[in-house]
Amino acid sequence: MKKLKGKDSKQLSETLVNMLLPYKNNIHTITTDNGTEFADHQTIAERLDTEIYFAHPYSSWEKGLIEYTNKLIRQYIKKKEKIEQYENDYITMIQRKINRRPRKKLDYKGSILPSV
Repeated sequence: MKKLKGKDSKQLSETLVNMLLPYKNNIHTITTDNGTEFADHQTIAERLDTEIYFAHPYSSWEKGLIEYTNKLIRQYIKKKEKIEQYENDYITMIQRKINRRPRKKLDYKGSILPSV
């Protein structure tokens, strides 16, 4: 899904819950930064029945998976490019490729999450 415009916390929480609800049983925690777009984090935590943690400012190593995923996305979309210029089908293709990458933690199998 493309990035939301602005930092509206209600819009972000609703979109995030809708995206993650099918995977609710697989989500144990969410770690994010301290951006104002996460001001409605209680709604996300309640609706997904999960804990939300906030990384310290300028401590990207506290959210290593996010940083690694961003690196993988940058193989398809360069840093200076705007994600808005890409069609949803292309974004979905990137998502599927990244999610299906074999992982050591999964005995070199792709994602265990169900397809939606």
